[in-house]
Amino acid sequence: MAALGWLTPRRRSATARSVLAGEASAEAARKSVPDTVPEEEPEFPVLGDDKAAAFFDLDNTVMQGAALFHFGRGLYKRKFFETRDLAKFAWQQAWFRLAGVEDPEHMQEARDSALSIVKGHRVSELQSIGEEIYDEYMAERIWPGTRALAQAHLDAGQKVWLVTAAPVEIAQVIARRLGLTGALGTVAESVDGVYTGKLVGEPLHGPAKAEAVRALASAEGLDLTRCAAYSDSHNDIPMLSLVGHPYAINPDTKLRKHARQLDWRLRDYRTGRKAAKVGIPAAAGVGAVAGGTAAAIALSRRKR
Repeated sequence: MAALGWLTPRRRSATARSVLAGEASAEAARKSVPDTVPEEEPEFPVLGDDKAAAFFDLDNTVMQGAALFHFGRGLYKRKFFETRDLAKFAWQQAWFRLAGVEDPEHMQEARDSALSIVKGHRVSELQSIGEEIYDEYMAERIWPGTRALAQAHLDAGQKVWLVTAAPVEIAQVIARRLGLTGALGTVAESVDGVYTGKLVGEPLHGPAKAEAVRALASAEGLDLTRCAAYSDSHNDIPMLSLVGHPYAINPDTKLRKHARQLDWRLRDYRTGRKAAKVGIPAAAGVGAVAGGTAAAIALSRRKR
């Protein structure tokens, strides 16, 4: 039996060295077991973070197509200008939808046309017409996916702003109808409530958007590193680069490449292989392409 004495429990206290050995063994055992519970992604947007806000580009980010062109269609319907001007608007809009990117020359022509059209009209008149045009041409072109992103920020108690080169009066109508906080847009000069046909400064485009967001953030006491920005266009990289949470929405080729290089989040709400490739909104369908083609033919005939 003496040989089996090692099986008999010994009544002695653990030494410091044995305690250390036991703790080391337990630690080694714990590390050897894989962590089966993955780390959860931090909640975003953060509920109740009043130092954060979200900034959304409008054209092809929140809405299919360009707001300025839809606005032009509405003004034509109300006899603000002639058929030849509508053909130009239609061709520019068709090009925008097919290419999925902004052409600076087209956008400048559209702005110049819009300014000449509204010159002499009252600001209140255009605001009222803007409400009607939203219902006629814009409401059905809102991307549900982007709308849901904006709502998530609102539900978290954050302010949500549109940031667009479209006239600020139209941008404000769209923001209000979507239940957003407000809008930053291009400001047309007015005197005594009447448009002069000139701009205040320059169109809110590219770097100007970034400056507008920076100024608003300062006035609102926001921390831009906690804010989010959403856009489809590489022209808005300055704005996207300002915030801590940039998103590329329905991105053009240059923005998609840039976003992947910097590991920005991407969302594409266009459906179908061709739509993802060239940026044709799915809802546009054959009708939009046919309409654009007809406009191009009409414009071509006028030039002959």
